[in-house]
Amino acid sequence: MATAVAALAAAPAATAASAPDTAAATSASAVVTLRYDDRQARGWEAAIAAAAASWNTNVENVHLAKAQPGTRADIQIVATAGWPQATIGPVRPGGRGRVELGGQAVAQGYDKTRIAAHEIGHNLGLPDTKPGPCSQLMSGSAAGTGCKNAVPDLAEQARVEAFYAYRSASRVPAGGRLVADAP
Repeated sequence: MATAVAALAAAPAATAASAPDTAAATSASAVVTLRYDDRQARGWEAAIAAAAASWNTNVENVHLAKAQPGTRADIQIVATAGWPQATIGPVRPGGRGRVELGGQAVAQGYDKTRIAAHEIGHNLGLPDTKPGPCSQLMSGSAAGTGCKNAVPDLAEQARVEAFYAYRSASRVPAGGRLVADAP
């Protein structure tokens, strides 16, 4: 192994890059990045960041990133007093996804991070799976207030991966159907 490392270190820069390194760089640049704006979601920032991290850890074809000031967001996330709801996607870059994180669900005892991950799941194209167990993120409120799971199960991950597998897919038109997640 040390010999291989020494040989690579001594190789000219033009030949040091291997085919897998090139393929990995191409694949990484082809990931669909969706930017979200949470400036109107005061009090939910930590839950939103944890939800985005959960999706980013569990899917490869799409990456959620917080929109920088002055840049356009593909997903608007707002806090409301009502019940959580979101636009059904899959949202594409340039799209207009919306997530409403409802205080009513929190007041009833539902977990903020699970709510945020579930609603973002709608933007990524997933419908509710009610009734369903806690292990299914998209079961939402059907899993009960004791459920804290904010991780998509393998089937949910596979569906999102399939929605974003063709990275050159066209943009989603503005608008979309908003789905309320009341029990």
